[in-house]
Amino acid sequence: MSDETPGNATTPPRPLIGWRLLALFYDLWPALALWMLASLCFTLGYTIAGHHDPHENIAPLSGLQWLLWLTCWLLSGLYAVLSWRRGGQTLGMRPWRLVVAGANGNLPSWRALCVRYAVGTVSLLAAGLGFWWAWVDRDRLAWHDRASGTRMLRKPKP
Repeated sequence: MSDETPGNATTPPRPLIGWRLLALFYDLWPALALWMLASLCFTLGYTIAGHHDPHENIAPLSGLQWLLWLTCWLLSGLYAVLSWRRGGQTLGMRPWRLVVAGANGNLPSWRALCVRYAVGTVSLLAAGLGFWWAWVDRDRLAWHDRASGTRMLRKPKP
């Protein structure tokens, strides 16, 4: 099975869902590093403020824990959106030659990339349903592709 679009030789080949998932797995590692840094900052700040012993965990479902989750989500979004805007790729997309582009092939707008990240988060939280949707979509687009007006393309080998 080929990941090239039949009939149109000028359009770069579209990625299969497997390439997307591999890139997502690769991107988990830089995101995890950012989350660890954020957690360290929160824990140190909480300890320095004298709220608890450094050997204790942050109380479950406290306001600080929700703030930490939000911070981690925003840091991941910053990583993704800045990477897509800078060169169309995150670190995880590079080995698989995947590129995010606008519907017309140009660099997507900041708004489109933010929408892509937000809807991609919802797709993942729905057990990846938005990603699996690409298997049945006529254009092989995931939910976040459709919502943001972007496309993920696979560059040909150099």
